[in-house]
Amino acid sequence: MKHILVPCDFSEQSVHALKFAAQLQAASHSEIHLLHIVDLPFLYDTVLMPALSFEEEKLRDLQNSAQRKLDNIAGRVEARVRTQVQLGSPSQKILEYITNNSITLVIMGTKGATGMRDIFIGSNTEKIVRASGVPVIAVKDDIKPRQIKNIVFPNTMDSDAHEDLLMKVKELQHSLHANLHVVYINTPLNFKEDTVTRERLANFSKRYMLRDFTTHIFNDLEEERGVINFARMIDADMIAVGTHGRKGLAHLLSGSIAEDLVNHSKLPIWTYTIKK
Repeated sequence: MKHILVPCDFSEQSVHALKFAAQLQAASHSEIHLLHIVDLPFLYDTVLMPALSFEEEKLRDLQNSAQRKLDNIAGRVEARVRTQVQLGSPSQKILEYITNNSITLVIMGTKGATGMRDIFIGSNTEKIVRASGVPVIAVKDDIKPRQIKNIVFPNTMDSDAHEDLLMKVKELQHSLHANLHVVYINTPLNFKEDTVTRERLANFSKRYMLRDFTTHIFNDLEEERGVINFARMIDADMIAVGTHGRKGLAHLLSGSIAEDLVNHSKLPIWTYTIKK
């Protein structure tokens, strides 16, 4: 975790994310990048109404005002924080920043989303979870890293479980000194016998040389609901899940457990996009 990015929209949740990053930094000696994107309002082009653009002086005022607010927030934590303000689309600029600045972890505040907004718009956090090439931690409440002692790791244990994902999860577990709870969510649409699943869980944990872990089978009507209910049952502090980063129509038809959890769970959600 050499470079931690905290996108900031000045919300209470983004301040929670900065505090979380600052406490992680104390243990990892990493650098925090606090980034604010000025999302410019505009009107779409039509025959009668050309797109509106801001004058250069107005843009400077917006950027300077945002920089002052960002520096003020950075001053609330005892950590090394690099601040920057950019103009443009938040999700696009955040993804560019991740690539251009060798970011190794993103910590984002989120309020979540519900209903039709969940399907057709989605939060910026959801978009970053889907497209980021590095792990993302989405936080809603003011939680300290040292409070995270139990991490739920739902897994199907498929042959394409991907070693890269497991290495990232083990790194997360090690950095937080937490216990890992590997769980297979058994649903009516994807039902497997317990005897088969228990053997697969045992082989899975042995193959990846897991430590300080437990394995579980949990029955529920659907995967997302099962993960949330299992996490609540064991009083978990975080959920870690891999995502395939589906986009476009494939995303709309198949959905994403990771993005659903970001929107609907109150716990911090750690996500990592599995490399294809």
